[in-house]
Amino acid sequence: MVYRVIGLMSGSSLDGLDIAYVELEESGGKWTFTIPAAACRPYPEEWLQRLGGASRLHALDYQLLHADYGHWLGKETVQFMEEMGLQYKVGLISSHGHTSFHVPGRMTAQLGDGASIAAETGLPVVCDLRAADVALGGQGAPIVPMGEKLLWPTYSNFLNIGGIANITGHLSGRYIAFDVCPANRVLNMLAGLKGMAYDEDGKLAASGMVNAALLDRLNGLGYYGKEYPKSLANEFGTDTVYPMIRDAGLSVEDSLATMVAHIARQVGLAVIRMRKGTENSIEPGGRMLVTGGGAFHSTLVGRIRQELSSLSMEVEVAEPLIVNYKEAVVMALLGVLRWREEETVLASVTGAIRGSIGGALWMGSH
Repeated sequence: MVYRVIGLMSGSSLDGLDIAYVELEESGGKWTFTIPAAACRPYPEEWLQRLGGASRLHALDYQLLHADYGHWLGKETVQFMEEMGLQYKVGLISSHGHTSFHVPGRMTAQLGDGASIAAETGLPVVCDLRAADVALGGQGAPIVPMGEKLLWPTYSNFLNIGGIANITGHLSGRYIAFDVCPANRVLNMLAGLKGMAYDEDGKLAASGMVNAALLDRLNGLGYYGKEYPKSLANEFGTDTVYPMIRDAGLSVEDSLATMVAHIARQVGLAVIRMRKGTENSIEPGGRMLVTGGGAFHSTLVGRIRQELSSLSMEVEVAEPLIVNYKEAVVMALLGVLRWREEETVLASVTGAIRGSIGGALWMGSH
């Protein structure tokens, strides 16, 4: 059976709303997919300010933003369908929303009211994909590994470099995944000190020098010593890591070079940590698929390749369509799994007491 779904994803780096129209087919337990249409809608300044300041709002204002953003998501989806000629083709919308609060094991909140999206589009909407896992004692993150398992079964490792870098490993017959460290959100904030939205191709970072003392302080932060499962809130990057770099008094170029070295080192340590205690611990090799906006950061990817060279791991940057829209594609798949009443989260990844069929379902009028 073929499922025609739109996946919506807003990452913590606030670089825009990713919209992917995905045709998914399941046959004999194996999934295949195509992406006939996709687009990224950059956030207008108003939405950058409103989403960026969401965690500081009073309760009523927060709930109003939740509804307003849901209507905006719905309108953007309708416009996308009109532009791509998808009217009457789409059967389901699956929206991740924009994470505003994330307290692992207690609660998680993503902006973007599913009822408002359904009201605007007239289509069934799946949202709140993390909440059930958190209620079951899980981290609520990462949730992408279920998609990696079903859609890209030939890779042993996955690295997504978004606002936060997260990693997945398929080791000893089970999947392990966790948030590694802040990434694009901090890199973009540092580039902003030069009036740039981001460090294109990592050119600024490539021209800087790594500050060893700052790198040691960053690598010594307590989160990195914790065992998985574990996940990060956006504030770890914006309120802890970024101020440490800013207050070090370095040039922007040296700051970026040091942050790149920090990310690469933590990725290398994450791979070693995942292999520790498994039958794969002394086996070199494997294939890692790199996605997310940071996959276009040549300096960062090159540094990660250096870190993983001792493990003989093949680091592959995915094709641009997958780099840009992998998470939106996975959200589409998770929406279908919820529709089919199948598990959407891997408990071995999140630490929940069991797997769960995650997601709230709002029925449209069509």
